[in-house]
Amino acid sequence: MASKTAYRVLVVDDEEPIQELLRYNLEKNGYEVKTAGDGYKALEVARKFQPDLVLLDIMMPKMDGVETCRQLRELPSLQNTFIIFLTARSEEYSEVAAFDVGADDYITKPIKPRALLSRIAALFRRDTKKSGTNSITVGDLVIDRDSYTVTVKGKEVNLPKKEFELLFFLAQNPNKVFSREDLLQNIWGSDVYVLARTVDVHIRKVREKNW
Repeated sequence: MASKTAYRVLVVDDEEPIQELLRYNLEKNGYEVKTAGDGYKALEVARKFQPDLVLLDIMMPKMDGVETCRQLRELPSLQNTFIIFLTARSEEYSEVAAFDVGADDYITKPIKPRALLSRIAALFRRDTKKSGTNSITVGDLVIDRDSYTVTVKGKEVNLPKKEFELLFFLAQNPNKVFSREDLLQNIWGSDVYVLARTVDVHIRKVREKNW
C-alpha cells in the first residue's frame, strides 16, 4: 500500500495486461497508482486523482494519446504533471508529435519495467533539485519557478512544464548562445533520450506565445 507521501501515477493503456504489469511494478516501488483504458477515462480520473505523472499509450481507441495529452495539458491543475508516452511506434514524426503536445519523455514498447522505473526516478530527481526563491523579471515578463507561473503585464501565460523550464533557463543566461545539445542536457537531462528536434519544437512553441 502506497504511503501518503508517494508520488501519484496514472497509467493509461487500452491493454489490461500492460496496465497490470505497470501497476504491479510501480506499487512495488512505492507509487500510488490509478489506471484508465482510454483517453476519456484518463481525463476523468486525472481531474480527481491529480497525478504527478501520467504514463500514456499513443495508440488507443476513442481518443489517441496525442489528443489525450493535449487535453491534459489544458487543465491548469496538471500543468506541472509529468507525461511519458509509451508506444509501439518508433517513427520520428510520432516522437515529435508527442513532444509538440507537451510530453516529457517518450519510451517505445516492449516496456522494460526496470528501465522505465529508472527513467521515472530521474524525472522526479530533477524536479526536486529545483529549489527555492527563483524569480526572474525581464521588463513586463515575470518568471517564478517556485509557483511555475509566467506573467506578462500582470496577466498569467500558461506554459507546459518543459516550455517553462526552457524559458527560465534562457532568461537565467541572457546574451548566451546554446546548442541543441546544451539545451537537451540542461532541460531534459542525460537520463532522458529525446531527439534534438525536440528543442526546435519547444523553442517554436515558446516563441508563438502572445508575449
